[in-house]
Amino acid sequence: MAAPATGACQARFFSTMLQNASAPSLAIFCKVVDNYGDIGICWRLARQLRHEHGVAVTLWVDDLASFRRICPQVDPAAEEQAVQDVAVRHWRGQDGSHAASDIPDIVIEFFGCELPPGYVEAMAARTPRPAWINYEGLTAEDWVEGCHRLPSMHPRLKLTKHFFFPGFNERTGGLLCEAGLDVRRRAFQHDPAQAAAFLARFGVTAQEAAGRKVSLFCYPDAPVDDLFRAWEKDRQPTLCLVPEGVARGQVEAFIDGAALAGTSATRGQLTVRVLPFVPQEDYDSLLWACDLNFVRGEDSWVRAQWAGRPFIWHIYLQDENLHHKKLRAFLKIYAQDLPALDAFMLGWNGAQAIGDWTAAWMALETELPRIAARAEAWREQVTAHGDLATKLLDFVRELGQGQENRV
Repeated sequence: MAAPATGACQARFFSTMLQNASAPSLAIFCKVVDNYGDIGICWRLARQLRHEHGVAVTLWVDDLASFRRICPQVDPAAEEQAVQDVAVRHWRGQDGSHAASDIPDIVIEFFGCELPPGYVEAMAARTPRPAWINYEGLTAEDWVEGCHRLPSMHPRLKLTKHFFFPGFNERTGGLLCEAGLDVRRRAFQHDPAQAAAFLARFGVTAQEAAGRKVSLFCYPDAPVDDLFRAWEKDRQPTLCLVPEGVARGQVEAFIDGAALAGTSATRGQLTVRVLPFVPQEDYDSLLWACDLNFVRGEDSWVRAQWAGRPFIWHIYLQDENLHHKKLRAFLKIYAQDLPALDAFMLGWNGAQAIGDWTAAWMALETELPRIAARAEAWREQVTAHGDLATKLLDFVRELGQGQENRV
């Protein structure tokens, strides 16, 4: 009897591998560009695939030192290690050869990071060939819906890469959200003692915890000095919690000293306290404990949305101000009836001039109850479309079914 065609073999493999007793295998390749955002997303995805779906995950990372900042268990000197049941490999570069037997069932190329040529060659030599996914950046722009799940043929090898876009509606890949997250969030936010105990670990007093609490995570170009001056003159006290290394120059100018974890200073109505750079789990708790969160990039931006609290997003800078277009696309769907939030976030990102930051803050402060209601409703709206990890695995299954129908 003749052997089945490669396409038929591959189709049967994809259509059954996610239902077999033996878990599928998967590799994620991550190049750290934004210090913590890239590895933050990849680490969340890796853990969820492993712990909730039983996938055998290998995470290739080129910067283990940054990885360690959000996961202290990581050994930055190790070439190979197991962290929370995920295999972690140090990605040394584009050189080297790989065997077809080393290639997993699914390969994820994060943000188009370009896989090593030898690895791609091994993917093509594998029978059946793996599902190859290019995991793209999150945006609310309309064009994403037309590009989500589109194929791209390799120019030379018999390989097809598919683009997978996270997003905010059912026509995209959804957002990363692990099971049980909102149950834990609600329990935390409905227990003042739990939140107070968490903040007390960082030296936050009971008096400080009783007032308005803000977390600040931004890029160096954020107008932090203007914001600090507005808070100094505000009608009520503000406690600003800043991870060590964030807005270093502005924080050191405020506290008149080195911005080391544990240091703090008060001027007028504002107290700035520097926190250690916490692991991912503690960062979620920090977002839950605060009344307003300033976040940046993609990972902390998504986590702020799950926190159900008002947030200000500092978007990653792009050439020709392309990030402003991305920002406006999100504000169009999120802040339609929240003019103070819209104006403040545009100003925070340099997309619109803010002549008086004190007035801009006062307008935002007045709008905060409505923003809080929007944050909670938005979280419910987006989670209704399903979580990204599940939708990603469903898509891989559909790829196999589609191939099976064509053979």
